[in-house]
Amino acid sequence: MANGIGILVVLMLLLSCSGKKNAPVALAAPRDSLPVMDTEKVTTLISDSGVTRYRIETEEWLVYDRKNPSYWAFEKGLYLEKFDTLFRVEASIQSDTAYYYDKMRLWKLQGHVDVKNQKGERFNTELLFWDQNKQRVYSDRFIRIEQPDRVITGYGFESNQEMTIYTIYKPEGIFYVDEGAGTADSVKTDSVQTGNTRQERPDLVEVQKGGK
Repeated sequence: MANGIGILVVLMLLLSCSGKKNAPVALAAPRDSLPVMDTEKVTTLISDSGVTRYRIETEEWLVYDRKNPSYWAFEKGLYLEKFDTLFRVEASIQSDTAYYYDKMRLWKLQGHVDVKNQKGERFNTELLFWDQNKQRVYSDRFIRIEQPDRVITGYGFESNQEMTIYTIYKPEGIFYVDEGAGTADSVKTDSVQTGNTRQERPDLVEVQKGGK
């Protein structure tokens, strides 16, 4: 009789336990997937070798110090100004998304990237890299450069970090604007380089007047 009661008690315990739902267990995220810093609505100055060289504005600044490679993330947009030694703005950069790989000193700018240099020229592309160690800016994507008297478009771009000396490797065209006459010249060439503008393969140059 005692054995029967014991078996009945065990069965009741098993049935009562089986009716309970297990509570969800929260799993901790891996340490390297979490930012060590998460700051919102940031405006800050950044120094290089003891000299203030940059001003950053962003809605959110994330720092991932245990990623390989480590990086800063600006996934809600970035506005950056670069200063010369006299604290004058050499260039300004605005992009939808930006990543800075701090150990490599490399910027990756994505989305709508808009750059202005000290001469008032404007550069637009969807992907731009800025290597601070090599003092070089480059892209393999479509680039549009707006100058006071012309617009240059093409693919493949390289520049100094002041964006004043640059080359477009596969130009689509150079469109000269004559504001007084209301006309534009379109020139196609194999490469364009600032300073002394170079046109390789002049046999391929095509000039169109009056937008025709």
